Amino acid sequence: MLRRKYEFDKEFSILIELIGEMDDFIFKIDKILSDEELFRLVESDLSKRYPNTNKTGRNSTPVEVILRMLALKHLRGLSYAKTISKVNESLVLRKFCRIYFNPLPNKSTLIRWSNQIRQETLLQFNQRLTQIAIKLQVTQGKKIRTDGTVVATNIHLPSDNSLLVDGVKVISRLLSQAKEILLRTSKNINLSIFRNRHRTARRISREIDSLSKTRNQSGRQKREKAYSKLIEIAKASWKQAQKVKLVIEDSNFLEYHQLLQQVEIFLPRVLQVIDQTQRRVFNFEKVPAASKIVSIFESHTDIICRGKINVDVEFGHKVWLDEVDGGIVSNYRILKGNPHDTQQLIPSLDQHIQNFGSSPKLVTTDRGVYSQTNENYAQLLGVKEVILPKGGYRSKERIKHERKRNFKKARHWHNGVEGRISFLKRCFGLQRCLYRGEFGFCRWVGWGIIAHNLTVISRKTLKNKIIYHGLV
Repeated sequence: MLRRKYEFDKEFSILIELIGEMDDFIFKIDKILSDEELFRLVESDLSKRYPNTNKTGRNSTPVEVILRMLALKHLRGLSYAKTISKVNESLVLRKFCRIYFNPLPNKSTLIRWSNQIRQETLLQFNQRLTQIAIKLQVTQGKKIRTDGTVVATNIHLPSDNSLLVDGVKVISRLLSQAKEILLRTSKNINLSIFRNRHRTARRISREIDSLSKTRNQSGRQKREKAYSKLIEIAKASWKQAQKVKLVIEDSNFLEYHQLLQQVEIFLPRVLQVIDQTQRRVFNFEKVPAASKIVSIFESHTDIICRGKINVDVEFGHKVWLDEVDGGIVSNYRILKGNPHDTQQLIPSLDQHIQNFGSSPKLVTTDRGVYSQTNENYAQLLGVKEVILPKGGYRSKERIKHERKRNFKKARHWHNGVEGRISFLKRCFGLQRCLYRGEFGFCRWVGWGIIAHNLTVISRKTLKNKIIYHGLV
């Protein structure tokens, strides 16, 4: 049964007084996380884990503990195991997480509860933090600067041969699990369908890598021959998995059901890798980015070309950030594919009005966002200073407009968004996502931005010596 909070421990409070209270930074974040609306957002998701989570079952780890441990994890850039270890050995962090002398959840428990929190909830959580920042006079929402970045997924550099080897590896692992289960329940099984081909696939892949440096005709022929062998191995593994799938489909055992789910996820991905390799290596086709798969494990990964110096291609997802005065990231969007930057200003302005109740006085972007439509829309909303530098050819009137003092001043302020993106990447994990799957990616980005905003709000309130009366 889902519990909301642990009861306050008076003995713990006496002990904590002897060793000292939280530092000011943690104390401010502690007060912010005491907000009832933030609590209810997380509680709503956790209560939907099972149909009767709120009514039956043994007592769960309290919602308040889960919320605070996840916030601490991303504030300090820790793993789940390290977070539990840090809280366990620190009385101050035990108080911050409201766990007192009670036992801590293990890593698996914390992961399962974390997976229940939806992307929409984290967006609403961040919007509530923005409202708290307004009440604390950290921001007024009068200025907005917007820009995009790429958060990489946790994959190796994709190549046709490495993806084929990954496919054979996954199938071999699933076949090994199936063999262990099937031999316990049936003796009339042909063991040849469980053959592990991973070692052979790796050997041929290394051969392809060594031949990739050769530019002569003989080297290319040997490389194509090796690719042909590797594709045949991948196809043979795929056929083995199909036979095993037919065997376990008719069974009602829970173990079979879980294994079947994994088989149904990975087999189409392996088939897609085989198809795109044949098209690229033997048919010399240019496979469109939208039709490619660059990871067996993180199949949602997008191929993004932004024209950056020394970075030809990035693998992950494009994330669009809206930063307001005060350093608060008031909104973020995880984009599908690689849409043009000109499509992002209108949604940013609409969301800003929803968050703050009025349009900003100033909006500034980089050259890639400029379009006459965007400029007209911002002016229509009543934005007084629309600072959209134009790329390419500019008329004399446009040059004169962009040389005005207020335009240059706003451009200098916009440059700070690059520092904000760097801060998010260095301190809050937006360089590379370490969670698995598309939903894991959304949670990783959401918690990273929430941790950033908690940090900024606490620093600003400490600097301005703002008291939290009546806010939390």
